[in-house]
Amino acid sequence: MPSDATAFTLSEIIWRLGVATLCGMVLGLEREWRGKDAGLRTHALVALSSALITASALSLYAMVRRQGGDADPLRVIQGLAQAIGFIAAGTIFVARRSVKNLTTAASVWFSASAGIVAGAAQFSLLAVAMGFGLTILVVLKLLDRFGLARSEEGE
Repeated sequence: MPSDATAFTLSEIIWRLGVATLCGMVLGLEREWRGKDAGLRTHALVALSSALITASALSLYAMVRRQGGDADPLRVIQGLAQAIGFIAAGTIFVARRSVKNLTTAASVWFSASAGIVAGAAQFSLLAVAMGFGLTILVVLKLLDRFGLARSEEGE
């Protein structure tokens, strides 16, 4: 049974974040096969970040409703997610027909997602997401070094 801090059990959290990560990886792999700039790690981080923000918003909404409140934490999270998109976009630039720093932008957005979740005291959700995020950034980078995945330019 979920605690008051979350609307989901740990297995639900792992399932939701895992499915999002795998979907992002599949999309990114397809992009890599086509030689596009945004690849496996970028798409995986964006998908994971979206799931993380969504799960956090749903949990906060359920928590507020259980306590009899009528405040809407979803609007705050939406504003944060939108604002960090502008900040992350500032790290991306184009040079000689090549897009640079896509993974950096995705990791900035992921960091913002982690901050939202930590601020909501959803520590189980945060721990699971950090495990997935670090896997994306470290393990998939190792695959790139061994030639099993193509890295984004100028990360």
